[in-house]
Amino acid sequence: MQNHNMNNSAKGRGNQNESNNNHVHTDVNESSSSTNAAPVFRPHTGGDSRWEAINSTISRDREIGLSHFKLLKRLGYGDIGSVYLVELKGTNTFFAMKVMDKASLASRNKLLRAQTEREILVLLDHPFLPTLYSYFETEKFYCLVMEFCSGGNLHTLRQKQPNKHFTEEATRFFASQILLALEYLHMLGIVYRDLKPENVLVRDEGHIMLSDFDLSLRCSVNPTLVKSSSAHGSNTMASNTTNNHGHNTSGTTEDDNVVHTNTNQTSNFFPRILPSKKNRKTKSDFGVLVGGPLPELMAEPTNVRSMSFVGTHEYLAPEIIRGEGHGSAVDWWTFGIFLYELLHGTTPFKGQGNRATLFNVVGQPLRFPESPQVSNVARDLIKGLLVKEPHKRIAYRRGATEIKQHPFFEGVNWALVRSAVPPHVPEPVDFSQFASKESGTGPNSSEKKVSGNKKTSSTDPSYADFEYF
Repeated sequence: MQNHNMNNSAKGRGNQNESNNNHVHTDVNESSSSTNAAPVFRPHTGGDSRWEAINSTISRDREIGLSHFKLLKRLGYGDIGSVYLVELKGTNTFFAMKVMDKASLASRNKLLRAQTEREILVLLDHPFLPTLYSYFETEKFYCLVMEFCSGGNLHTLRQKQPNKHFTEEATRFFASQILLALEYLHMLGIVYRDLKPENVLVRDEGHIMLSDFDLSLRCSVNPTLVKSSSAHGSNTMASNTTNNHGHNTSGTTEDDNVVHTNTNQTSNFFPRILPSKKNRKTKSDFGVLVGGPLPELMAEPTNVRSMSFVGTHEYLAPEIIRGEGHGSAVDWWTFGIFLYELLHGTTPFKGQGNRATLFNVVGQPLRFPESPQVSNVARDLIKGLLVKEPHKRIAYRRGATEIKQHPFFEGVNWALVRSAVPPHVPEPVDFSQFASKESGTGPNSSEKKVSGNKKTSSTDPSYADFEYF
């Protein structure tokens, strides 16, 4: 079923590591010199002490690099890098740092994936997505400095629940925040493509953060507001995939890079809500003051197409497995699998092995177990998301707006999701436990420590071989 010359990035489950697969991504030009940068301040992180620590260091030393950080613990590793808990020296401020080995990326044709992740992180400013506090490179490494989430990931948290599944109330809490994150990404023209509990991190206060963007697809999109009365019609679609000049930039391609856009084209990334003052509509034009429904944000990049074979086996959408080309609808399929797993403790199409799983995704109907019992509205939403034909899938046209209006999310105050009480708040981390550990103090000690911890899929037996067809 699967074309063998496709770009293959499918992952296994359980250890959060990716298999060592062949990729057709080409190398990108890069400077061999050490560089560093601190991204611009993000409004939603106002008053964040981590920004103060980063900016203070840059003000003092005029730069920031690996030598400014003390590596405390390796939190995990994947196909393109390792993640460390680090302390910015002299500040008592802690971060998660993703370190990627340049030579390893280049030898496996994965430089473009690292570049894509960095470019996406620079764009993000959302409460349920990562904040990139700094990025820099040395002669050997690319480094991304992000928020440390003390609660681990949802996969680990789910396994600690009674019967290894969440209640419907807890699932609704996590799913509502993921939904807002996906809506925001689609508004930026980003198809995430790798939703799974392992990639959903739990912050100190119990809210979530979606992580890992190296498999994401970028395109341009024009989100707009439309009248609710016409939002269901295909002729009102406002998120056509176009560039600044109005030309269609979509189309089937075997290389994701074809539909990438320049990150400086910021006009593509903001909703066209307010026209010029001369032509500006009043609130009553949208029905706000006359008892009509509120306008809807249409931000779905429906026309983008990719031929890449990427994702996690149990979460892969049928159109990816069949090699038909895929777009933003794959995120709504994975959202359905995500809901199913949180509620049932397993994914719906899991087979004895990867091959069996892929066959089940394409050929087997969706079934619900007798236990645990879930509500009819939860099943209805999952059924609507796990439709094998993407154009018939819920949210295919209207995106997150359609899912928000589903009865499963009845009662959710979308404007105040950040104020909702989390079902689980992690225990505070005692960072003093790392103070007594020996650490090098020389200028190259951090780089030596990173080099000593390198582990790749070719040497680590915990990586599972990927078999596809």
